[in-house]
Amino acid sequence: MAIDRRREAAGGGRQLPEENGSLPAGEAGSAAAAAPAVAPPAAAEIQTLPPPPAGGSCSPLLLDYDGSVLPFLGGLGGGYQRTLVLLTWIPALFIGFSQFSDSFLLDQPDFWCLEADGQGNGTGHLTRGPANRSQSGIGGMLGTPALPTPPPGDNASQCHCHEWQYRIRAGLVQNVVSKWDLVCESSWKVHIAKFSLLVGLIFGYLITGCIADWVGRRPVLLFSVIFILIFGLTVALSVNVTMFSTLRFFEGFCLAGIILSLYALRIELCPPGHRFMVTMVASFIAMTGQFLMPGLAALCRDWQVLQAVIICPFLLMLLYWVIFPESLRWLMATQQFEASRKLILHFTNKNEMNIESDIKGVMPELEKELTRRPKKVCIVKVVGTRNLWKNIVVLCVNSLTGFGIHHCFAKSMMGHEAKMTITHNFYADYYTMAGIALASCLAMCPVVGFLGRRGGLLLFMILTALASLLQLGLLNLIGKYSQLPGSGMSDSVKDKFSTAFSIVGMFSSHAVGSLSVFFCAEITPTVIRGGGLGLVLASAGFGMLTAPIMELHNQKGYFLHHVIFACCTLICIICILLLPESKNQNLPENIPDGEHYTRKPLLPHKKGEQPLLLTNSELKDYSGLHDSSAVGDGVSENTTANGM
Repeated sequence: MAIDRRREAAGGGRQLPEENGSLPAGEAGSAAAAAPAVAPPAAAEIQTLPPPPAGGSCSPLLLDYDGSVLPFLGGLGGGYQRTLVLLTWIPALFIGFSQFSDSFLLDQPDFWCLEADGQGNGTGHLTRGPANRSQSGIGGMLGTPALPTPPPGDNASQCHCHEWQYRIRAGLVQNVVSKWDLVCESSWKVHIAKFSLLVGLIFGYLITGCIADWVGRRPVLLFSVIFILIFGLTVALSVNVTMFSTLRFFEGFCLAGIILSLYALRIELCPPGHRFMVTMVASFIAMTGQFLMPGLAALCRDWQVLQAVIICPFLLMLLYWVIFPESLRWLMATQQFEASRKLILHFTNKNEMNIESDIKGVMPELEKELTRRPKKVCIVKVVGTRNLWKNIVVLCVNSLTGFGIHHCFAKSMMGHEAKMTITHNFYADYYTMAGIALASCLAMCPVVGFLGRRGGLLLFMILTALASLLQLGLLNLIGKYSQLPGSGMSDSVKDKFSTAFSIVGMFSSHAVGSLSVFFCAEITPTVIRGGGLGLVLASAGFGMLTAPIMELHNQKGYFLHHVIFACCTLICIICILLLPESKNQNLPENIPDGEHYTRKPLLPHKKGEQPLLLTNSELKDYSGLHDSSAVGDGVSENTTANGM
């Protein structure tokens, strides 16, 4: 009662603080002067209120896209929306070709030097590529001359050669390595060429993500398609490895713009219940490109033809300039209501809908807000938030750890040491990696459907940590016992355990990386979704970059590299518990919506059990306590809590 009397004395028409804790406009500067004075009646204030200004608060109905606008358009039930989702799936096949082209263009083959003897016959010594050094007798099996293996320490003398002969395993007759003799002292240029595409992807994600939040998803997509056609086709005309590496950087930059804009458009088209499955279908289509890549290379035979065949399908995406619209969700979130109105009418026309079916009154509210100025936000605004920046940083670290440690498991299984290699065939190794990635994506569907985004990410991260720690600790213990006489353990037991842990680790780490990207796309508000996606995808690119870095240093520091990422998995397990759950939740449209994505317990509360922390709605009921401290000068200091 005392609180109510003090609130009435301060004036019933006074507005409460906004959600971020700041006072409404016009009250912040005069709060101290208004405290002792009596405010005018509430009715007088209501009568003098002007119409909503261009910079005031927008109608909540228009900002609730998943709850009002999307149901009005029919969700995914509309034929036009389904067509747009299908148009975001088709380029995933071309993206899959481009992402895995390095395995064929830059594969390091076996090579030997041709030295003409007195009779014109070629002789020489076979030098195996990095992935083939553990093979034996492969020359006779493939029908090439069985050349003698040089003695140890004779590698320097082999590099003095005027003509090299190559045996390429990746289905090509000639690739970049054999074209410019990137062997011996020039072999480091191969790793630089691998860097170029990944570094281009990283910079592309960061820059195109910010541009997509400022100018829209559609312009980024279309300009990226135009420039990838220019740079990608020019790569096939490269005259040296320097030109090849430079153009591959710009090709990766443009490819990043295509990947990011399609990912954002796909998420923003779907209602809450279909976002994950629509994204997974796109992942399966990209994996189809990975599985078809060896056959495509075998048909092309030459690396320049293969590069042109990979890039030319992007010509079909030039039609997207005509048939693909801007993201309606982004237009509504940035308050571009004039363009939103035209696009809604376009949707209703394509779906043959009647505007009179607008039960919630979206169109009348939209007509009132046409004069409002657009409000665009940059990703740097996330620094001033309390929860949103924490969620994005946690998912970036998860993405970096997942894709970074994936390389550690792959090297353990595919040939970090000769005795740990399970296969000696390029295609067997390639399809083993692709099969593990496919199994990981298949397992993600039921796990995420049952446990949710946070629970699924936590489960896969725990599996990754267990596989990593067991491989680092248990295998060393087995190695020590196998050296004892009468232990009954051989090195084959250690190799089998290593292979099993590597498979489990690759399986779970791939799921961690993919799910982190999707999770970040859901919890990042629409106004900065491009920037948030750019950060998490760039983190994934940094994780992938560890593979060519380790190869450049000839696998030196491999064990420390694995230990560091194993420690990161333990940190990520703790940080995942701080994330919110976005399953079946509406996408946040602006930064305050993203801030309200707070953490919830993994398990629901039991019946009759009260949570330890109050929710936001319960806290708002006590907001008058803060107001009373500013205006309650008439109450003595010794007043008790119950007002007596």
